[in-house]
Amino acid sequence: MNSNQLKMLSKACLLLGFASIAGSIAVWYLTRGTSLDTQAHAERFGIFVGLWAPTFFILSNRFDRCADKAT
Repeated sequence: MNSNQLKMLSKACLLLGFASIAGSIAVWYLTRGTSLDTQAHAERFGIFVGLWAPTFFILSNRFDRCADKAT
């Protein structure tokens, strides 16, 4: 991969990280219900989606570093 592709991949991962945070909040808010079971499930599912964010941020950092080395 060349430097431009790695930079674009880095930016995409950064945006996906922020989207994961927003998605986590949206999933939690939109899937919660009135019973305790559905509220607990919504909370766990929101946390699961939110855990993707650090992975995307780390990938973004790594791709950015690789792009700097490729130039």
